[in-house]
Amino acid sequence: MLTTTDHSRDKAGLSYVYPVLSRRAGGLSIGINLNTNNACNWRCIYCQVPDLIHGSAPLVHFDKLGRELRYFLADVLHGTFYDREAVPDEYREIKDIALSGNGEPTTASEFCQVVDLIGLILKEHGLLNVVKCVLITNGSMVHRDHVQQGLTQLANMNGEVWFKIDSATPAGIAQINQTRGSNTVTLKRLKIAAERCPTWIQTCVFSYKNNPPSEFEIKSYVNLLKAAVSQDMPVRGVLLYGIERPSMQAEAKLIKKLSESKLQDFASRLHELPLDVRITR
Repeated sequence: MLTTTDHSRDKAGLSYVYPVLSRRAGGLSIGINLNTNNACNWRCIYCQVPDLIHGSAPLVHFDKLGRELRYFLADVLHGTFYDREAVPDEYREIKDIALSGNGEPTTASEFCQVVDLIGLILKEHGLLNVVKCVLITNGSMVHRDHVQQGLTQLANMNGEVWFKIDSATPAGIAQINQTRGSNTVTLKRLKIAAERCPTWIQTCVFSYKNNPPSEFEIKSYVNLLKAAVSQDMPVRGVLLYGIERPSMQAEAKLIKKLSESKLQDFASRLHELPLDVRITR
């Protein structure tokens, strides 16, 4: 049965579509997994995807994606899904469609067409602009024209972006996300996303080798957000979350969930900023 702690992509027995009982959303989140090959262009050390490889999403089979999403929505809206999965009453509402899955969804060359297809199917079911559409992304592909077009389309269908920023230092980015990065590049990408679609910064906070984020890391992160504010980026706010499910990466034993008080302390450092700060699960 579905639980709030199991986000398996195989729960529905489908290739692209999977259900999540989301504590964060307070209901059913319908995931769209474009990275069916477990490929991502980053390798975050807290990632819960097994057998993760470096690469891009494969070609999307639109007929199959369309059939799966239509079937699943019909099952939820008119079928026995909730009863079959013994979903608690408080979770029996579709809260969002989430482009997430087993890698970076915007590496799919058909990303824009996927957004179009989701909008079409939501319209067929009377859910367009009723159910939120969320893109969970590391932002690395937003410089591409077709991704920017997809972001604009996402905004037109009650969409929003959750833009990953786990560190504001090159060393932190290399350690956590296993990629190269700089604040200049991060701010440029964030600006592109925020100007095209409502955007939240999403940050995973945890201890590494039994050490919480250092003072230098926290100050660098705060300064990055200050820079975004000073550039008048229309960022909605910050979503902070901790480790809730085990990592499937080699560093799994090196990372641990922060205590609630430590997570709250991190959040308190952001309250001087004119941004909505939320701790999510």
